[in-house]
Amino acid sequence: MNQQFETIQKLGKDSFGTTLKTFEVASTGTKAIAGETADYARKSFEQSAAMFEKLVGVRSLEKAIEIQTEYAQSTHKGFVAQATKTRELYTKLAQDSFAPFNALRSTAMAAMVPAKASAHTK
Repeated sequence: MNQQFETIQKLGKDSFGTTLKTFEVASTGTKAIAGETADYARKSFEQSAAMFEKLVGVRSLEKAIEIQTEYAQSTHKGFVAQATKTRELYTKLAQDSFAPFNALRSTAMAAMVPAKASAHTK
């Protein structure tokens, strides 16, 4: 009985430590995502400003359409690349956040199996 109590107490401590580690991982991952998003927003703004500057100096409709077409294509490529990078960061965040709990689950299962076996033999 005392051994079961100690096992439960150890699992509680491990659970608390795992939760703290998960918060740390989540904080780091969230900072990375926020940094990437801010960087993309800055680049997007600079790209828009550069396109507007080009557009202001245009004398013909064909050149204006050409500049806007190039801008739309490059903006789309940039957005797709950013969306892919953001998806990868969120995937990594989820995997890294749940990894400590997977280890804790394995430990808990290993601790509970002997406890169940000893309870059934009594």
